[in-house]
Amino acid sequence: MAETTEVPGVDLNALRGWMDGKGLGEGPLENVEKLAGGTQNILLKFARAGRTYVLRRPPEHLRANSNETMRREARVLAAIADTDVPHPRLIAACPEEDVIGASFYLMEPVNGFNPTTGLPDYHAGSEEVRHRMGLSLVEGIAALGALDYKALGLEGLGKPENYLERQVARWKAQLESYRELEGWTGPAEIPGVEKVAAWLDSHRPADFQPGIIHGDYHLANVMYRHDSPELAAIVDWELTTIGDPLLDLGWLLATWPEGNGSGASAVAVTPWKGFPSAEELVAHYRPRTTRNVDSIEWYAVLACYKLGIILEGTHARACAGRAPKETGDMLHNQTIGLFERALRWIG
Repeated sequence: MAETTEVPGVDLNALRGWMDGKGLGEGPLENVEKLAGGTQNILLKFARAGRTYVLRRPPEHLRANSNETMRREARVLAAIADTDVPHPRLIAACPEEDVIGASFYLMEPVNGFNPTTGLPDYHAGSEEVRHRMGLSLVEGIAALGALDYKALGLEGLGKPENYLERQVARWKAQLESYRELEGWTGPAEIPGVEKVAAWLDSHRPADFQPGIIHGDYHLANVMYRHDSPELAAIVDWELTTIGDPLLDLGWLLATWPEGNGSGASAVAVTPWKGFPSAEELVAHYRPRTTRNVDSIEWYAVLACYKLGIILEGTHARACAGRAPKETGDMLHNQTIGLFERALRWIG
């Protein structure tokens, strides 16, 4: 990745001045480098006075909740700093929007790799290592779900009251809102939208134990250590909230490759052979939680429903000329894959 001294969305002079006020080094920002990661938010790596930083801010073209999302991420990372949940270490956060045009935070760089972009020789050469990668992935959300969010000062981050009851209506309304985008082909192209929603409402678990959820947990949103199959960090916390942590496990199942690792909705790694089956993931999670996992299929179907509708939003914006058509088409295919998977599960 090429270095740059000009970054859209980040005023480096303003950033340097803000860091001066926080006592975060002296002198110029060096080795400025825009990082890949995700399709929306801006990640910037740089060095100052011998220390390396990673800046994270919302996309240059802000959405209605972009700044609040960034503030929530920083709040959660600060709260879990002393826990055993692998995560990027927060250095400092700027909730204000007037420094670089958006709220942002600085974190320590993660010494690790994302498996969906390619496996190092150590991981690629061993089915046993890849099997352990899957199990450590489950242990990450089990550790997160076990945290006492009230003791960590995270009350108010989300609304756990009636959390499960609100889900279908919330995301159905989100899907309907896309009708405002001219050119969107509508929900008719998505298989089983009404059937999946009705099944979720009629099979909803009676109660749940609130906790912290990551909100978008799959192989593309974690980093592994270079020297072992253990997690280095869980990243991309933009959907984090207080809800039902079993949804994180359901989300993992909804995106987990079936069979040989293929599928439009799957988040896959190459080579895939050796990774645990979905059933093994659930079995590994079960003794690591106090929650009842018997209804996990419901959470997996909810994850398909919610994630499919989120991805369809980009397709709708692409139809209206507000996002790249290629990206919109790709995510629309993933939405279809997620709903087809949900239909297979509910029969």
